Amino acid sequence: MKLQYGFHAMHEAWPDTQWQALFNRAWPAYQRWFLKKGIGQQPTYLQSLRQLRAYMPELLPIYERLCELAGGGDTAARFLSMYCPPPYYVSCSQAVWTKTTPFLIRNYDYHPALLEGTVMHSSWLGKPVIASGDCLWGVLDGMNSAGLVVSLAFGGRKLVGIGFGIPLILRYILETCRDLADAVAVLRHIPSHMAYNITLLDRLGEACTVLVAPDRQVQVNPLAIATNHQQSVEWPQHALATATLERESFLIQSLANAEQTAEEFIHSFLQPPLYSTQYARGFGTLYTALYRPDLGSMTLLWPHRTWQQSLEAANPAPEG
Repeated sequence: MKLQYGFHAMHEAWPDTQWQALFNRAWPAYQRWFLKKGIGQQPTYLQSLRQLRAYMPELLPIYERLCELAGGGDTAARFLSMYCPPPYYVSCSQAVWTKTTPFLIRNYDYHPALLEGTVMHSSWLGKPVIASGDCLWGVLDGMNSAGLVVSLAFGGRKLVGIGFGIPLILRYILETCRDLADAVAVLRHIPSHMAYNITLLDRLGEACTVLVAPDRQVQVNPLAIATNHQQSVEWPQHALATATLERESFLIQSLANAEQTAEEFIHSFLQPPLYSTQYARGFGTLYTALYRPDLGSMTLLWPHRTWQQSLEAANPAPEG
């Protein structure tokens, strides 16, 4: 699917014309991806609705509003449920800094033609949320007004099972949870259709990485870093192509280095081995996101520019 490689901020407390404009722009590409193997390969609307009602009932009013804005079509409604979506593979690095004021920083590595490029400011269930968007209402990384931060990284396994796309699960966490314990409970309860590593940070500085998969019990790792494998490498070709072990080792060593400053750690995400230029292979770094729960701020970074957003206000997107 082809989406323009750029970023824009959306400010809507409740989904309305801005979200509808996003849908109109992005839906043709998402629809091609969703129907790649035919509509018969996807759960029906009623199956999807039942699962959404069972696992994330608080999101139903939002889901119904989005379906309305999307025109009420069956295919769009199935897609927006994000139940058993087609597989997608990304390559990301993420970590929580706790030596001084805690923050979460992550690199999102993906093909530039597939980037949605939205920073969504919302208050759909009364709790302000700011997040990098995916699949029109899902979350790649984000933070809510309680100071809870979430970020995803692919778990490095080919297996696709029964469950929801992880961006919607992260949306649910930001809409309904206040702290680390709430978020971990959600990840234990809601099934993910693929393997992902979810790094969490809350306002009190509590942090961890949660390993989810459709065929295994959830594992909670107190080491709040993640690249693209779970415990051990299970997809050697992907691990080699994305240097997941090298990136993990680099993060562990960096956080163990008593001499390294927060500024140096942030800068390291803009350089190899964390920063990737493999755009043609679908593993290039498209942005670096820095979340500060103490300030309520989200800053997107690139080697030569930054773009700061806030739960309270935002600046225009940078040019280029």
